[in-house]
Amino acid sequence: MPLVSLKNTITFAISVRDRHASADWYSAKLGFELTHHIDEAGWSEMRTNVEGVTLGLGEQAEPVPGNCVPVFEVADIASARGALEADGVAFDGATETVEGMVSTATFYDPDRNALMLAQDLTGGN
Repeated sequence: MPLVSLKNTITFAISVRDRHASADWYSAKLGFELTHHIDEAGWSEMRTNVEGVTLGLGEQAEPVPGNCVPVFEVADIASARGALEADGVAFDGATETVEGMVSTATFYDPDRNALMLAQDLTGGN
């Protein structure tokens, strides 16, 4: 039995220099649909053609190519994080929260690949 119960969605978060330009590119080249821009968080999301899979665009002054972080949605980030930490999983800092939007926590697999947990705080899920 797994330590954490994941929802049936996944977001692939990538670093980009200009979220708006990148959203236009992904729309034109791959047919992804812009879900929303959250300018105050430097974040945009696009619906892919794969059900339950979202592309997240995180704006960075100097993006790091190849920096893709799978983001797994959970119902309760505190309990999910607690279960993983109790089993020795390493996390990168504290859980971060954008009030009324999302809480996220970055953790690592045994090879130090970054993964992230996210809890939707919008009340939509």
